Amino acid sequence: MHSPIVQEPRVARASLPSSGSPVAELSVLECDRDGQRVALPYAELQIVARFGVSARGGLDAHAMGVGQSARRKMLRRGQRSVMARLRLGASERVLGVSAPELTGRIVALEDLWGKADTEHLYERLAGARDTVAAAAILESAIVARSAPAQAVRAHTSLALEAAKRLATRSASRVSAVADELGVSERHLRRLFQETLGVGPKAYAKLTRFHRALRAARESRPAGWAGIAAGAGYYDQAHLIAEFRSIAGVTPRELLGELRTSGAIGRV
Repeated sequence: MHSPIVQEPRVARASLPSSGSPVAELSVLECDRDGQRVALPYAELQIVARFGVSARGGLDAHAMGVGQSARRKMLRRGQRSVMARLRLGASERVLGVSAPELTGRIVALEDLWGKADTEHLYERLAGARDTVAAAAILESAIVARSAPAQAVRAHTSLALEAAKRLATRSASRVSAVADELGVSERHLRRLFQETLGVGPKAYAKLTRFHRALRAARESRPAGWAGIAAGAGYYDQAHLIAEFRSIAGVTPRELLGELRTSGAIGRV
């Protein structure tokens, strides 16, 4: 089963694919004009293939590690990108390196997959009829290149279960999740760092941010106090402080920026 393909700008939120795929979601981006776009940080690793003048040789691909702050990029008219966001814990299976080795980094795909496999991917991508077809090609290459799924190690399973609880329950706190799982908060921090490349507090911060941002984009006008409570913030001031920390601007300013120019990848 293929992963859902999401087309920018502004689309309905996609459902999750089957559990067997290492790809959680695919996105495509097509620029019809020059402009600055926001690259938002995610807790999952991504593989991005770019077509156009900004790409080396007109076509390149990179793996992007976990980030904790947004970046602004000037994109040129005609540039196209396809992005595959990996499932949590899939880094070694797909890229051959652990998530911590890529945290905060952007690495050329050929440095991870090797020149031959990457050039074969480029040949297939260059022949794609459109970006949706290119996204499907990227996913198939990831599936083919990834190692067979092995039994999940106990510490990996624990970190993924903690991440699931932090991501799906807006009011959850790291200390409470650690208690529920019968481990110390210190032990949980270590497992998170080793498995996901980011600590549980940073992960919770990113998931709160995206929860709030999705809610804000779906409500007109945005009621920030209610959004803050629903996303798991202490109050509206907490939400504003974390948005400034991640995006460099207030929630209202970021929402306006996204409505005007859009984001790179999914929101």
